[in-house]
Amino acid sequence: MPKADSEFPPPPWYQAVMWSGADFRGLVRILNSNRWRVSPSHWPGCCIDLMFAVGNSGLGAVQSLLYGNRLRRLEIQEDPVFIIGHWRTGTTLLHELLALDSQNTCPTNYQCFVPSHFLLTESLLKPWTNFALPANRPPDQMQLAWDSPQEDEFALCNLGVPSPYATIAFPNRPPAFMEFLTLESVTSRQREHWKRSWMTFLKGLYFRKPGRLVLKSPSHTSRLPLLLEMFPNARFINLVRHPTTVFLSTVRLWKSLFATHGYQIPRFEGLEEFVYATFLQMHEQLEATRDLVPPGRLIDIRYEDLAGDMIGTTQTIYESLELGDFDQVRPRIEEYVLAHRNYEPNRHQANSELESEVYSRWRPYFDRYGYSGTLPLRS
Repeated sequence: MPKADSEFPPPPWYQAVMWSGADFRGLVRILNSNRWRVSPSHWPGCCIDLMFAVGNSGLGAVQSLLYGNRLRRLEIQEDPVFIIGHWRTGTTLLHELLALDSQNTCPTNYQCFVPSHFLLTESLLKPWTNFALPANRPPDQMQLAWDSPQEDEFALCNLGVPSPYATIAFPNRPPAFMEFLTLESVTSRQREHWKRSWMTFLKGLYFRKPGRLVLKSPSHTSRLPLLLEMFPNARFINLVRHPTTVFLSTVRLWKSLFATHGYQIPRFEGLEEFVYATFLQMHEQLEATRDLVPPGRLIDIRYEDLAGDMIGTTQTIYESLELGDFDQVRPRIEEYVLAHRNYEPNRHQANSELESEVYSRWRPYFDRYGYSGTLPLRS
């Protein structure tokens, strides 16, 4: 029997995990598809999540009754901005910077955690549930709060929409719903259900705070045709980073998610191959579809440039994509930079064998974005 990872111990009993905000039918679907193969030590948490899921579905039904017609009539006026790029390329950092602009609307942790009823419960429950969040994200120790911006992919997963993130629940089983990374091979019915569920969630965000939606999910990197179908005038910011750092950091990310939010004690078998294959699939899909984006609506940003000069790089993004007057948000970004001046990101080291393997597997990415095969000293 595998042992729990000492680097990422199970969360305390009072701490919310990803599935605590799930829809009941969606959570049961994930459990059924994995034959309920829950590790014995994880059964109490699973049962608690199922009880929460019943409540989430009930509250979701009430929200649909109260807000459903209004959301169906609602039109999102502003063209959204999508932050894309593989996991661990700096998408979270940029999302936090753009969230400082009052004209932007970013989904928050609370809204993505309980996407079925945040319109109904946010003002009531959020102030009383801060204790249920960890102070920092396990992979990188960045500060965490209910109002922090979050990936909308988590919302889809908790709404019961098939998502590759369902893999987190059962990390010792084969990766789940990987066809939904691009949605190219799913049925038309599945595709329409995905679009309808996602749009309802986005309209809820817009109803709560009208403004330009800024959405960040690495999985959207592989969905440009679908995103453009729904938002033809959307803008895209593609984050890139030294591939060896991305590999090491992504392996660490999945380990932390599997250990913290999984219903199994993870063995991490095949994890590195999963990272290799998924990264290459996402890169190839982006390269095959990026020309669909009209000129001037997609910009590539290196993480190294963003981390080295947050203010200047964000200004470049505003000017290149015509996002508005940067000077009105500059003071808040300056405050953010000052407040985080002592933050130290994880430092990654790789031996020459790993560097060679990453370079040989991901060479098209190295060449496309001008990275060398050797990991920089500070990465």
